Amino acid sequence: MRRATLRVMAAGLSPEALARLVEARRDFLSFVQKRAGSREAAEDILQAAFVKGIEKGDSVRDEESVVAWFYRILRNAIIDYYRHRASSERAAESLVHRLEKHQEPDDHFKSEICKCVSALLDSIKPEYKQAIETVDLREGSLNDLAGTAGITANNAAVRVHRAREALRKQVTIACGVCATHGCLDCHCKKVSPKP
Repeated sequence: MRRATLRVMAAGLSPEALARLVEARRDFLSFVQKRAGSREAAEDILQAAFVKGIEKGDSVRDEESVVAWFYRILRNAIIDYYRHRASSERAAESLVHRLEKHQEPDDHFKSEICKCVSALLDSIKPEYKQAIETVDLREGSLNDLAGTAGITANNAAVRVHRAREALRKQVTIACGVCATHGCLDCHCKKVSPKP
């Protein structure tokens, strides 16, 4: 733990109780990692639990049981982690479902889409450009993007959504009114978009 965190915790815990928690950190991390699956997630959960411990440090009645008290905080932090993760996964699945329902324009319309869009692809992040090219321009699936980018299908759906938003902003900057009302005959000024 950082020294600043230790000083703040010390305000609610005795030095002996704090020392017990610091000594048990490795055990705490192991406990969380077995339940979270990865060391990175375990570190995040443990850090969140230490924050809760800071907030509730004055509730420790028996300093002999500070480790048991902290395990209760850890269990709650793990539950919070899984609740948040489940919520995020539901949101990503909803986005995947909406993107899969998205209908593509017919070939005639595609050939008439503003030509400056292709030039604007270079103004967005490379991973967003890859997402647009894979899913929208080459008509690949989210699984295709996931495979080439080395990410999950849910992450691919999120990336496509963010890529479309980033490209939409660049089109609005470059094309102004045309972007709002749609244009089939592009006469936009060639504006250098802001990255």
